[in-house]
This record gives sequence, structure tokens and C-alpha cells, in this order.
Amino acid sequence: MNITIFGTGYVGLVTGACFAEMGNKVLCVDINTDKVAALNSGKIPIFEPGLESLVQSNHAAGRLLFTTDKCAAVKHGKIIFIAVGTPSGQDGSADLSYVLQVASTIAMLMDEPKIVVTKSTVPVGTADQVKEALRAQLKKRAVDIDFSVASNPEFLKEGAAISDFMKPDRIIIGSDRPKTKELLEQLYAPFNRNHDKIVHMDIRSAELSKYAANVMLAARISLMNEFSNLADLLGADIESVRRGIGSDPRIGFNFIYPGCGYGGSCFPKDVKALIHIGEENGYETQLVQSIENVNNTQKKVLFNKIFTHFSGQLRGKTFALWGLAFKPNTDDIREAPSLIVIEALWAAGASVRAYDPEAMEATAKYYSDYSEQLTLCQSRDEAIQGADALIVVTEWNEFKTPDLQQLNDTLNNPVIFDGRNLYDPEYLKSLGFDYYCIGRSQDKQSA
Repeated sequence: MNITIFGTGYVGLVTGACFAEMGNKVLCVDINTDKVAALNSGKIPIFEPGLESLVQSNHAAGRLLFTTDKCAAVKHGKIIFIAVGTPSGQDGSADLSYVLQVASTIAMLMDEPKIVVTKSTVPVGTADQVKEALRAQLKKRAVDIDFSVASNPEFLKEGAAISDFMKPDRIIIGSDRPKTKELLEQLYAPFNRNHDKIVHMDIRSAELSKYAANVMLAARISLMNEFSNLADLLGADIESVRRGIGSDPRIGFNFIYPGCGYGGSCFPKDVKALIHIGEENGYETQLVQSIENVNNTQKKVLFNKIFTHFSGQLRGKTFALWGLAFKPNTDDIREAPSLIVIEALWAAGASVRAYDPEAMEATAKYYSDYSEQLTLCQSRDEAIQGADALIVVTEWNEFKTPDLQQLNDTLNNPVIFDGRNLYDPEYLKSLGFDYYCIGRSQDKQSA
């Protein structure tokens, strides 16, 4: 099929590359000329394992192209995906202006029937607004061209997006037209061969499914973090608790790892959006609000442990920080717990030496005015030079088995604050470390 995708961000780029890999002719459109030029030269603006090679090979084969020409893009695609951003507003609502602008653009330029599919994460009822935007623009043109609107939410994990798209758990299609359902089934057929993963539903249910899935996962993380804080107070080990409850098949082990809070572009935004959706409809989403409150509190846990250990005397101290991205295998620092820790340390008069395998460039841009307080290092070993303590925020593989003797010899104080429970408390205690982690037996494991 000929597919058009508006938006070359995370969702649009992964979607386009994966559809092209299956033989479709995909044209991605973006208003950023520099970005489009870079993509056409094989350079991608984000880090996602496997994505760059997939984009390059399909671009070389002529199946994946990038343009700023909206007219050509609308003409190209029988099915047009809207995959533009829906950033959070001040009140937590999703900003639909980009989505509706694309809908108006499609209606302004289309000269034959089109299927318009929302791929962006959008509030319930967005498809109705997209339909209205299309109708209004066609009416202005005084033309009568048929179209249909469908919802096809993405369920991609950053760091595993290619695998998630190629081998999906489910493919949700929200549509009220049999022909649209049939064409989308054909498009997704190569991803649906092992067993039927397509779930058909009405459009509003499809829109809510995306929010419900992300908020459910965020709830598991926040609940586990609540348990970890209780474990710290009660002298229990949250890792033992995790194994105990995870062994129950009704619970399982996914998303029950305690830590220093969740971040990224999805969970925080979608939790806020669902709270706002409830408010708009006169319903107080008490549990969803608690998920956000717990996460905001959890992001401060590491700094509180640091502050307590040093008796509040942080001015002039230097801290090594391993991990800037909100999770491993991405360069995304949006809503990352690392930012909360860094800024709290700065406010207390400390400086930071940070390292991340992929998020250095994003961090340099984000903190371009803070070069005196932040040193971005080229390796984990460089980051610990001259540091008074080590803080681990992201569980990258290269942080899991460091040279502990080197750490002990290099740090000014043998102190580790571990926001992801990577190390064995008893073993670090035997090596002479003061070791603070999340919910493991005591607030501090020390020599």
C-alpha cells in the first residue's frame, strides 16, 4: 500500500520504517526542513536500537521517503496516519492543535477518498474532532469527497520499539466502517501471521485503551514504590517482597521493580491527561491522581537519602551521576528522575559529574546554561573522578557490574546511592561502602 505519515517523531518514524520493511511505500512528512534533510541522508534524530539501520535500508530501497511537501504527502497515501505530538498543557490536557492542523491540511489538499488514522495518543473524542475538522475544510472548498477516520493507538516501549511493532501483543483498530477495518487488517497482515492479534472496537474505546494501558502500568510502578518506602521504614527487603508477589501468576513480574520514579514522554503525560479527562467529565480520578502524586514524591527519594547522609551539608560537594535517560536503551530525558536529582543538588550548592551511554547530547542541550554546575563525562569511570559519592539513576547494563574496588579507591567517600537496586547490599557493606538503595532491609547498609 501507499502510506503517508504526518510526523517524524518517535512514533511516526518507527511506524514508517516498520511498514516500509514489509514492502509498503511510505512517505513521511514533517515541517522541519533540516530534520527531513537529515532523514533523507540516513541520519535519525533519536536513539532507538535497530531503528537507524531500518530507516537507512528502506530509504535505500526506495520504500521510505521523507518530505516537507504536504500536497505530495496527501496525494501519496490511501491511508494517512497522524503521528504528531500531543504535548501536555498547563492543566494536564493533551494539546490537540497539531493533530487538528494536520486534519485540516489533509482536507484542504485531498482530491480522492482517504482513510485518516490517529496514531498519536489522543483523548477520547479526538476522532470526532478530526472528522469535524475534515468536514469543515471540505465544506470551505465546496467539495464532497468521502473519508473515514479510525483510531490505531501505538503500544511501543522506548528501547524495544522495533520488536514491539514487528511482534505486537495486540493491534487495536477502532473504526465504524467495515471497509476501513478491512484495509487496516490488510496493512497489518504481515504483523499478524502467528495468531490473530487484531482487536476491533469502536473508536472511543480504542482511544481510551491507550490511556488505560499506560496508566495501569504506571499504577504498578507507583504501588511498588509505595511498598518500597514502607519496606525502608519496617526493615523489610523489597526485593524479597517483589519475588514473593511476582510469583503469583495473577500479578507477575512485569512493572513491579521499585526505583526512583518513572519518566519519559508517555506515562507522565498520559496520567495527567486522564486526570484532566476525568475533570472535564465531572469525575474525580482519585487513584490516577495518587499515581502521579506517588511518582512525584518518589523522584525526590534519592536526594532525600543524600541530604540525610551528609546532614544537609552539600554545598561544595561533587556527585558522580550514572544515568540521565529515563530508562535504558533510549536517549530520552523527558521527565527523567535524573533531572530532579541534579536540580536538587544544584539548589543545595553541589555540582554534578554525569555520564549516560546515549543521553549526553540531549542533556547538553537541556542544560546548556549550567556548564559550571554540570560536567558531562565521556565514561562512567571519568564521572567518578573527584566525586564525593556515586548516584545511580538509570539501569544501563554497563552500570550493573562496575569495578567496585576502583569505585572504593576513587570516590572521596565510599558512598553509593542506588535508585535502581542494582547491587547486593550485604556485599557492598562487606567492601566498606555506605550503600543506600530503594526499600532494601534498612534505609542504609553500611560498614
